Amino acid sequence: MFSILLGIPLGIALVGILTSTIYLGLVLVAAIRFKSRPAAAPIADSALPPVSLLKPLHESPAYLEECLEGYFQLDYPEYELLFCARRADDAGLAVARALSARYPNIPATFLHSGEPPWMNARCYSMHLMAEAAQHDLLVMTDADVPVPPRYLREMVAPFQNPQVGAATCVYRGNPIDGGFGERLESLGMSVEMTSGVLVSEMLEGVHFTLGPSSAVRKSSLARFGGFARMGSYAADDFMLGYLVAGSGQTVALSSHVVDHLILRSGFVKSIEHQLSWMRSTRFSLPKGHLGTGLTFALPFGLLALLGGALVHHAPLGAELLAFTVLLKIVQAIIVGGMVVRSDSAVRLAYLYPLRDLIGFLLWAASYASNKLHWHGKIWELEPGGTMRLADLKPRGATAK
Repeated sequence: MFSILLGIPLGIALVGILTSTIYLGLVLVAAIRFKSRPAAAPIADSALPPVSLLKPLHESPAYLEECLEGYFQLDYPEYELLFCARRADDAGLAVARALSARYPNIPATFLHSGEPPWMNARCYSMHLMAEAAQHDLLVMTDADVPVPPRYLREMVAPFQNPQVGAATCVYRGNPIDGGFGERLESLGMSVEMTSGVLVSEMLEGVHFTLGPSSAVRKSSLARFGGFARMGSYAADDFMLGYLVAGSGQTVALSSHVVDHLILRSGFVKSIEHQLSWMRSTRFSLPKGHLGTGLTFALPFGLLALLGGALVHHAPLGAELLAFTVLLKIVQAIIVGGMVVRSDSAVRLAYLYPLRDLIGFLLWAASYASNKLHWHGKIWELEPGGTMRLADLKPRGATAK
C-alpha cells in the first residue's frame, strides 16, 4: 500500500506531461494553420470603410508620445482619432493635443470623463468616445500599443465579411525596459497568450477580443446594449467579443500582430499585474481557466523528478523533467518566432520553462482569492466576471 502511495506523484506527473505534450501538438497545428492563411487581397481605398479610432488615456507613461504618433501617420484614407482621459488636464491628453497640432490634417477629438459612474473606468471612456464617434466602425487600442502605417488596413480587412461584428489580433510583448520581470511577462504575452488564442480559434472559433487591439461595429454594439452592458465587468475586452459572438455575429482574428510595450518597473509589480489578469480570467471563463492547468509542463516535470526519486527511478524523473524543459523551449521558438515574429521571444526561449512554472503558480494562486487590486482600489470579483468595490454590499444578479 505504501509503495502505491509513493507512486502517486509520478503517476500524476505522467498525466500532466501527456496533456501538456498533446497541447504542444495542438499549438503547432494551430500555428501552422494561422501562418498558412492566404494573404488578403488588397482593398481599394474607395472600398475601405471610414474608421473611428478610440484611445483611452491615463497620465503620461514612458514612450507615450512615440506610441501615439504612429496613429497620426496611418496609411488609411479616412479615419478620426478620439482620446479620453478622466481629467481635462490629464498629461496624456496634453501629449495627444501636441501631436494633433503637429498633424492638423488628422481629425481628433479630446474628451474627459470625470469620475466614472461605472465600475470599469476604461469601459466608460470607451462609451463616451463611441458616442462621439462619427463612423460605424470603431477600432480600439491601449496607450502602450504602437502601430505601423498599415495597421488599420489589416485590422479592418475582416469586416469585408458582413457577418463579422468584431475583430481582434494577437500581440507580442516588448520588454522595452529590459527588467527580468518584464522579460518573463513578455514571454507570457508572446507565447503563452498567443498559444491559447490560436488553439481556441482552431477548436471552437474566437468568442472574445483582446484588450491591446480590437475593433467592433457600432451596430454590433447596439445588439447587446453597448459598452454600458460591460461597465461592471473586470475583463471588458474579453466581454466585448463574447457578447458580439453571443448576439449571433462572428468575431474574427486578424492576421496582424501588434506590439505591447511592457513598462512596469520591477518583478513584484509584474507578478501583481499577471495575477490580477489570471484572477479576472478565472471568473470570466471558469471552465477554460480550469483546463489551462493541464497545459503547463514544468510543474509536472518537477513532480516527475520527485516521483522518480520516491520510487527509486531518479534517472527517469530527471529525463522527464528535461523533456518538459525542451517542450517549453520548442513552444517559445515556434510561437514566438513563427507566429508573432518576436526576436525577443526567440532569444529568451531558454527562460520560457521558468515562465511556464511561474504561470502555473499564478494560475493556482488565482483560486486563493476573489480580490482584484486595480487603480489603487480593491475590488471583489463575482461569478460571471462582474466586480464591485470590496467595501460595498453585493449587487443583485449579474449580467450574463
